[in-house]
Amino acid sequence: MDAKSGILADRIALVTGASSGIGAAAARVFAKEGATVVLIARREAELAALVEEIEAAGGQAAYLVGDVSKPQDAARAVDFTVERFGRLDAAFNNAGIGGDQTPMHLMGDDVYDAIMDTNVRGVWNCLRHEIRAMLETGTGGAIVNNASVGGLVAIPAAAPYIASKHAVVGLTRAAAAEYARQGIRVNAVAPGTTRSEITVDWFARNPGLEEMVHGMTPQGRTAAPEEIAEAAAWLCSDRSSFVTGVAMPVDGGFCNQ
Repeated sequence: MDAKSGILADRIALVTGASSGIGAAAARVFAKEGATVVLIARREAELAALVEEIEAAGGQAAYLVGDVSKPQDAARAVDFTVERFGRLDAAFNNAGIGGDQTPMHLMGDDVYDAIMDTNVRGVWNCLRHEIRAMLETGTGGAIVNNASVGGLVAIPAAAPYIASKHAVVGLTRAAAAEYARQGIRVNAVAPGTTRSEITVDWFARNPGLEEMVHGMTPQGRTAAPEEIAEAAAWLCSDRSSFVTGVAMPVDGGFCNQ
């Protein structure tokens, strides 16, 4: 596709958790669809290689290293985007971590804190600063948060992970309702099991889990990260202009069970 005619042509987009998995796939898809992408994650080597790849394909990209669970890093990412490219049109708040199938009564507070800090506080931090930047520009924008089917239903996995993704859906709906009149749309994608470093590690540490999840999914497979990224790109584009406050399952039919 000619990036000039893509669904995100001339957009300035921020992608968090962009060094691997769904985030890296989103960086590629957004750039292919015409966006200038700013990437943030904690691993510089992976970010630098991804920016080089996007630019070699004719796209425009930049990166900074940071951890969006820290308010100052989320603010820095938004400010960097605006200073470098003039505005922020779209954002995909993707950064997140998973959890084990440890029974709730055996789980330590440190696990709960780590999951909540990244999955909920990270989205909270980003939303606040992204919305601020869009309001200052006055031209609206689109934000997509990465939730999970675990934010729509309960599955036998880490309880804090399920709680964190329900919270992401709640933040999405609250922000959508609050800022719709200012032209800012806020939605979430709710992926089913998706191939990434997190899921490969998760399945390795929890034998039988992959087979169990596939058995619960009508399509019977794990998604490619690009399939989630394509949905996020559509939600960031004008093709979804009357869609806000939605947590859209991208799950092979999992939530229909």
